[in-house]
Amino acid sequence: MGERRTTGQALVDGLLAHGVDTVFGLPGVQTYALFDALGERSAEIALVGARHEQACAYMALGYAQSSGRTGVCTVVPGPGILNAAAGLLTAAGTGTPVVCLTSDVPTAYAGRGMGHLHEMPDQLATVRSFVKWAEAIRHPAQAPALLAEAFARAVSGRPGPVVLQAPWDVLGMAAEVPAPRVRPPDPPPPVDEPAVRAAADLLAAARDPMIMIGGGARHAGAEVRALAELLGAPVVAQRGGRGVLRDDDPYAFTGAAGFARWADTDVLLMLGTRGELTWFRWPERTPGPRLVSIDIDPRQHVWRAPAVAVTADARDAAAALVGLLRDRNAGGQAPRGADPGERAAGEPAPPAPRASRARRFAAVKEGFRADVASRLRPHADYLAAIRAALPEDGYFVEEISQVGFASLFAFPVYAPRHFVTAGHQGTLGFGFPTALGVKAAHRDRAVVSVTGDGGFLFGAAELATAVQHGLGVVTVVFDNGAYGNVKADQDRLFGREVGSVLRNPDFVALAQAFGADGVRAESPDGLRDAVAGALATGRPTVVHVPMPLDPAVTPWTYLTPVAAPARPGDDTGPGPGGATGE
Repeated sequence: MGERRTTGQALVDGLLAHGVDTVFGLPGVQTYALFDALGERSAEIALVGARHEQACAYMALGYAQSSGRTGVCTVVPGPGILNAAAGLLTAAGTGTPVVCLTSDVPTAYAGRGMGHLHEMPDQLATVRSFVKWAEAIRHPAQAPALLAEAFARAVSGRPGPVVLQAPWDVLGMAAEVPAPRVRPPDPPPPVDEPAVRAAADLLAAARDPMIMIGGGARHAGAEVRALAELLGAPVVAQRGGRGVLRDDDPYAFTGAAGFARWADTDVLLMLGTRGELTWFRWPERTPGPRLVSIDIDPRQHVWRAPAVAVTADARDAAAALVGLLRDRNAGGQAPRGADPGERAAGEPAPPAPRASRARRFAAVKEGFRADVASRLRPHADYLAAIRAALPEDGYFVEEISQVGFASLFAFPVYAPRHFVTAGHQGTLGFGFPTALGVKAAHRDRAVVSVTGDGGFLFGAAELATAVQHGLGVVTVVFDNGAYGNVKADQDRLFGREVGSVLRNPDFVALAQAFGADGVRAESPDGLRDAVAGALATGRPTVVHVPMPLDPAVTPWTYLTPVAAPARPGDDTGPGPGGATGE
């Protein structure tokens, strides 16, 4: 026989059994029983209360993406879960495990359309359209097993968000409840030996291979580095793949810098990434490179039509490739690695010393850095200032803003999970509340959020959350008085702006009104000093940076190039095209 517990108590027991130390939530009448149960165990599990349900989900996202542990949030049903949807959708897009606990109308009112508080026609069906899994608890005794299932589903295969709900009456109902359960995640699919052998054959025969990585390879840094060295291949990281190799590693390229190698790539290894660059950002090549697709989600292979598809965990598959390629080396079949800058077009590729290729990579990267530093100003200057103030083990949270876009390639990252991203969802306003979740997971580490004036005001009320819970995030607000990307596009496409020009508050005074610190910086040196000073205090701080809006100076020149890249190793650098992007 189990102990008599309410569903709310059983859920909190289960959270503790899963090692949860923090829940991000906003209470309402339907979830009183859950919040009271959290209060009973407040010495064991922290509750960070937000001012909007969207922030609850974003904070759980930031906690999880930066730590690798599952984030947990709780919101009321109906409008509450819909408010949280942006954060849950972002978790789905970035492969981030989040468990969201919510409620529903009382059992007797379900499906009757009587207009009960926060009633939706079919809440489960709605959330199932954008999360990995969703289920309802109908009796307290079901809570341990369903919570264990929720946590297992969140991390099995490609991680993502799940929702577990209990009707209002069930959440407070007491009954005999089994002990908490923990179900291990589903094991990853075994590496298909014939497929990975075919991949090794294709990569070993390549003249100019490229490795492209995303968030699915965050845990595979050693294997990715070994592959790069064995193949003499650049490792191109976009968004979630940033930091898998340190940016100062000779084989590491950002997505934008990697474009310089694209024209000569004959075999592309996509490892734990959707490959956004190749089908959305970079010009199409005909013929394109032969593709090796490695992903734990078999659906990712369908639209790619790869030469070789391997459905497996990125680290497992990369380790298998490393073993096969090392066996080839031991048997005298060293991978070929031509240096395209040292041969005529169409000439067969001779073996190239790895040291020579590494030097050429360094020249390409340095050329790209110099080009960005000279042309993308002041964006690059401000990012360099933040990098100088932020310790290597600090966390950087991007945002959908001009400087945020530039950070995808102009902000060096030195460890996986230290560049926190919205991924392909591009959810404006995600940055500041997400950074609070990062700080909750790493209270002893520095956390900097960069945002625009438009995006910051989506969640500025969470300054109260930061102050109340001692979340010392430093938020840099770059203020150009507009939804800058939208305004630039409208001016370019239609010759006028509509709805994109903003009238803003005094951001310094706004921060101070909430009890946070507020300062203004008007130069890169001033920003460096302001960020360093704010990090030293450990207090929530807003740094306001007035920012010019010049449509001719845009990160989209680098993110969506239209011209063919310079030949790898050209003395003039990669020379991205002149398009202004979206």
